[in-house]
Amino acid sequence: MHCPFCGDLDTKVIDSRLVAEGDSVRRRRECLSCGERFTTFETAELVMPHLIKRDGRREPFDEEKLRYGLSKALEKRPVSVNEIETAVNHIKHKLRSTGERELPALQVGEAVMAELRALDAVAYVRFASVYRDFQDISEFAAEINKLADGRKPGSL
Repeated sequence: MHCPFCGDLDTKVIDSRLVAEGDSVRRRRECLSCGERFTTFETAELVMPHLIKRDGRREPFDEEKLRYGLSKALEKRPVSVNEIETAVNHIKHKLRSTGERELPALQVGEAVMAELRALDAVAYVRFASVYRDFQDISEFAAEINKLADGRKPGSL
């Protein structure tokens, strides 16, 4: 680590502590050349996989698009912003934990549906109606009946 004061490479770590709920490490350092002290933060660089769309296009994961889709489905529903952020983080963690560099966009949609089902049934049906392209009222009724029966939505 370069000293920000004199540019020397010879620094030593005096103290290390976990911060941000264990997601970062704060290191207190001292330059062995000029004696100045400074703080650095270390975090893991977690790269989100690219998504493969239905038509074969590849695009980077867009967290804002995910948050917007969840918020739109949950509009005027009794779900807090914190719950939405938790859902976004669960979905991101699920995608990252696959270890894949590319994933079908379908996998994101299914993860969103699972989170919405746990958060709010009405929001789930709203999202499912668009995501699964419901064509008539019978498809809505079938999905609602599955929810009421406690079956996994999307299964027959």
